Amino acid sequence: MTNMRQAFVIMQIGSPEMDTVYQDAIVPALKSCGFNPKRVDKHNEGRLLKSEIVGFIESSDIIIADLTNERPNCYLEVGYAMGLDKFRNLILTVREDHNSDSPNYKKGGPKIHFDLSGYDILFWEKNNLIGFKEELEKRVRRRLVTLAPYMPTPVSSWDEEWISNHKKAALSELKKSGKSGFMEIRMTLPDLNLNIAQGELLRVANQAQIHTFGWPLGVVLNREEYRPKSKTDGILAEIDIKDKRRSTYDYWTIRRDGTFYLAKSLFEEAAGKSDYIFFNTRIVRITEALLYSFRLYSSLNVPPDSRILIGIRHGGLKGCVLRAVGKRDLSYGYKSDEDEVYNEVETTFEKIESDLVDIVQKFTQPLFVVFDFFELDRKVLEDIVNNFVAGKVT
Repeated sequence: MTNMRQAFVIMQIGSPEMDTVYQDAIVPALKSCGFNPKRVDKHNEGRLLKSEIVGFIESSDIIIADLTNERPNCYLEVGYAMGLDKFRNLILTVREDHNSDSPNYKKGGPKIHFDLSGYDILFWEKNNLIGFKEELEKRVRRRLVTLAPYMPTPVSSWDEEWISNHKKAALSELKKSGKSGFMEIRMTLPDLNLNIAQGELLRVANQAQIHTFGWPLGVVLNREEYRPKSKTDGILAEIDIKDKRRSTYDYWTIRRDGTFYLAKSLFEEAAGKSDYIFFNTRIVRITEALLYSFRLYSSLNVPPDSRILIGIRHGGLKGCVLRAVGKRDLSYGYKSDEDEVYNEVETTFEKIESDLVDIVQKFTQPLFVVFDFFELDRKVLEDIVNNFVAGKVT
């Protein structure tokens, strides 16, 4: 069930260009800020449109009004919002050629009407909707600060107490096992309130495993001492194996609301290279984590446009040297003075599928840079990610 604040979008309806602006920029910007976007042609309930528009304006915390193409109804709705004293909730946008100071402005063409020309307006260009989305998101977040006395204070999407308890248990046992390095993964669905039975969680966790690279994340074993256990709030598995063939520690849990936590020892340490971090192994593991989340939550029938928050931490890095494993080579000894690196990315499941390489890079760049400013060539990153998706490790 969603629990998002509502935003209403006023704009020209029936224009393919404006539909693209809505879908590619306005909707993702609002969702990223925790809003459920509404547009009257897409979300009306069959009543008189004027009454529905009034209802949306009155009930929305943020109102985006795009003035492109001088639509009279848009100006009318902006005026109504101002009449309700909701100017502080209102963000105005328009295509940049409506600005009389723009080199693309055409005399006699569409423009911003005089009565709104003095207001702060966000201009967008059709060939840079990514930039428009990013700036709109910033403005919405800034507006939330100004509205703070009138709106509930946003709370963390994470259940920090729950995560802290599992982190404390996992890292304590990992330390006892003699391992210093670890990878920690956390995932949550900030807009959904799932309630999944333990048996179903076990089934989807088993299906979500990816066996392309060694011991999979969220590994499900059948031996009594290692198999996942049913808990009142979900399922939990703890695996501590010490032998010549395999030495690994894995701790993972899935709560009934879909929140996921994992801590595991590093492959590098199991391979007898505790003073190394293999850059291609880290790329593979991060790629696996993203694909695991996609498989896990898809099996739980989570809608593809749902937001997911993913945090990944690497620890035990201080003094380690960045290297490569397998056929790849990295001769220079890039060394880390930092012991831990944590990064958090908010995305959607459809973006994980379409923008996988970009999201992997968002996690790897802050990890690699602490190793003497190391920057990985984008083509190398793409090659490693694409090969893993194809079932190969390079």
